[in-house]
Amino acid sequence: MLTITRKLEFDAGHRIPDHKSQCRNLHGHRYTLEITLVGEVIKEEGSSDQGMIMDFSDVKALAKQHLVDVWDHAFLVYAKDEKVRDFLEALEGHKTVIIDSIPTVENLAQTAFNILKPAYQDRYGTGLRLHKLVLHETPNCWAEITE
Repeated sequence: MLTITRKLEFDAGHRIPDHKSQCRNLHGHRYTLEITLVGEVIKEEGSSDQGMIMDFSDVKALAKQHLVDVWDHAFLVYAKDEKVRDFLEALEGHKTVIIDSIPTVENLAQTAFNILKPAYQDRYGTGLRLHKLVLHETPNCWAEITE
């Protein structure tokens, strides 16, 4: 199996409401996102993408459109964390993304995978698909999800 991987970074805030330590407080991370795609190499003669699974600039553009630009410099807040939601809504023009699960790195990785999977799904008729997503919360801590 041949895969390609593109790495992107973004900054976002979150909190884990009932966490036993510091993560219950509002804080942020420099997240690193790794997107791994699998598919057949494009063989179309004269195509700009010939010999590639997908052009890395296109991988990046889709990731930015569907996820990175949405989450970058936003606060990722759990829908049921009402006190923080109310606080953020009081800040005019604040960039807030409400998610349906507690924003642990595991849940954020799953959410990101669910958002990005349809963006890459078989764009060229070559079986292209999102194979794996890795989300680093810190350089030493991350979650991985594989199809």
